[in-house]
Amino acid sequence: MTIQISLIGGGLVGSLLSIILARKGYTVDVFESRTDMRKTDISAGRSINLALANRGIKPLQALGLMDDINDMLIPMSGRMVHVDGQTPSLQPYGQSSKEVIYSISRAKLNSYLMSQAEATGRVTFYFEHKITDIDFNSMCFTAGVKELANGQSKVTSKRYSFQRIIGTDGANSPVREAIVDALIEQSGKQSNSTSPFSLSEDMLDHSYKELTIAPTADGQFQLEPNALHIWPRGEFMLIALPNLDASFTATLFMPNKGFTSFDSIRIEDEVQQFFNRHFATATPLLDNLTDSFLQNPTGKLGTIKCSPWQFEDKALIIGDAAHAIVPFHGQGMNCGFEDCDAIASIFPDAKDAEAKADWTALFTQVENMRKENADAIADMALENYIEMRDSVMQHEFLLQKQFAAKIQQSFPNRFTPRYAMVMFEHRPYSEAYRLGEKHKQLLAELSDRYSCPTQLTDDIIESLLDKYQL
Repeated sequence: MTIQISLIGGGLVGSLLSIILARKGYTVDVFESRTDMRKTDISAGRSINLALANRGIKPLQALGLMDDINDMLIPMSGRMVHVDGQTPSLQPYGQSSKEVIYSISRAKLNSYLMSQAEATGRVTFYFEHKITDIDFNSMCFTAGVKELANGQSKVTSKRYSFQRIIGTDGANSPVREAIVDALIEQSGKQSNSTSPFSLSEDMLDHSYKELTIAPTADGQFQLEPNALHIWPRGEFMLIALPNLDASFTATLFMPNKGFTSFDSIRIEDEVQQFFNRHFATATPLLDNLTDSFLQNPTGKLGTIKCSPWQFEDKALIIGDAAHAIVPFHGQGMNCGFEDCDAIASIFPDAKDAEAKADWTALFTQVENMRKENADAIADMALENYIEMRDSVMQHEFLLQKQFAAKIQQSFPNRFTPRYAMVMFEHRPYSEAYRLGEKHKQLLAELSDRYSCPTQLTDDIIESLLDKYQL
């Protein structure tokens, strides 16, 4: 008997997971609500490029895909910080030339993973299939399917059976909703039952809008290409990531309401006045600024935490469906890819699963391995927003970064800055978070007592490392 797994969502996480499952011998059907991005441009104005880091690279390397993907990458060695009235300065991410993150096109990577999945011969994509209902009793789901009839598009309802279903369908996950409904129904049949599902959806009161910095007339980058550019302005910020065509994707993050907010900028004059006042050096670089600002969608930002991630042996959710996070640590994709890597280590090959797999236990193991870590990176991502839009300009922050670099140089086996733990290592996010809290206390004590890293002796550093049990 062939074991078939249905994935709901053909984005980055779904496409990567389909390859992993296919390589293990499973038959995989992927249902995606959007059109095939390899044939239609569907990314304009929303999350065009992403930051790929070591955690995301690991499963891609394990599948032998990085040689191809390397051609899609632009290395970024640090943050190029643009403060009003100052020369832009580079704040390196790490202490070695290998400690870089990579800008990559979401569409290019997603398209490549889809094609690699299909090349296994075990994966079938069903595009323009929007899931409308999942019934765990009949083990069927319904999809609204866009079809052409007499030259016109119409939506018809189709029903599909499934053996097991994994939701890789993003923050607005229909699979998560179905799990919630099934658990509530199940608990209603049991007396003295407690709430079967916990779900928090915390929307940030800030949003984002994507803009473009075009190449020069002769096709060159207008800014340093090997850096993530930040224009920090306290309550809001502009960032820019490089693209292979020498353009940059610029993203404005700002409050939804208030004196300086998306709500306060409605017409062309207000757009120009805002950018001229707050981003004078960036404004001349932005392509078609007023039209892009007024026409491009305003994206929402939020954090989702939930438990459980499964329903019996029938359904599991991973990626943003289980743990959507804000983008300020560049870890959304990387965290989702770590979920896939966990499944690669936990799920048996299909031939073994046929005889003895306990799918309830397997799904539980995935959540047990990933839940605490997903919660930790969600919290760190929120903290990093404050760092990016504000702290990078502050003297104390810069001094503490110098202290951290000095400590790492002197005691590399006992101290790695939290940012480096998250971006360049594979230790669990939860451990990086726990150690980072100790680091904050240590660095705050140092900045209260000293004004320059040259004042730190090895004895001073070692005493503090011992004090904070590092």
